Amino acid sequence: MSGHSKWASIKHKKGAADAKRGRLFTKLIREITVAAKSGGGNSDTNPSLRTAVSRAQAANMPKDNIEKAIKKGTGELPGVNYESCVFEGYGPGGVAIIVDVLTDNKNRASAEIRNIFTKRGANMAGAGSVAWIFTSKGYILIDKEVISEEELFSLCIDAGAEDIKAADKSFEVYCDPKDFEKVKAALEAKKITWEEADLTKVPNSTVRVGGPEAKQLLSLVESLEDHDDVQKVYANFDIPDDVLEKIAQEI
Repeated sequence: MSGHSKWASIKHKKGAADAKRGRLFTKLIREITVAAKSGGGNSDTNPSLRTAVSRAQAANMPKDNIEKAIKKGTGELPGVNYESCVFEGYGPGGVAIIVDVLTDNKNRASAEIRNIFTKRGANMAGAGSVAWIFTSKGYILIDKEVISEEELFSLCIDAGAEDIKAADKSFEVYCDPKDFEKVKAALEAKKITWEEADLTKVPNSTVRVGGPEAKQLLSLVESLEDHDDVQKVYANFDIPDDVLEKIAQEI
């Protein structure tokens, strides 16, 4: 499990995700609206919408909220026009960071994201500066109690998965984004449930970070993720598990 994934898992277990449920819903509604606007309101024919709706359902978002978000995207209900943009930079320890944003004001978002970077000892960088460090992947996290590694490997590899990694209590399935829905469908056909399924960016290399820099870096990541316009943050840090646990108690 990558450093960033470990950090997200630790926060979830400690209830941080529940404390920020309202903000999560806002981000998911925005994602659904944009997906419906760009590819239509039918999740059967719009993979981006299907993924966004799946994430919303996993977060226990009410069905009515999901339907309204789709209708805002298709124009059936009035809504805000959002544009996507990506910001790149380097955090403490030289960690590469990518920030995916959906905003109704790109200039404001750019200024506010830059301010977060600067306040926490990080630096914004030009487009493409760190993007090459990451590869887009489909990512599915499955509890080890749900299925054996042998069965999961056979099922997912046949469906197009590229790699399966065993963590302490879970399996991580990676695939090309174009095979993401096919792998999910194969799992659903066998009634295999997952803890998380999303399109993500996986670092091709990581940077080991410890000491005060680790806390400073995670504080930066937290601040970016808390920003209303930020949908996702990707970083290639590698921080020891015990350090992650300790910092989670402090931030």
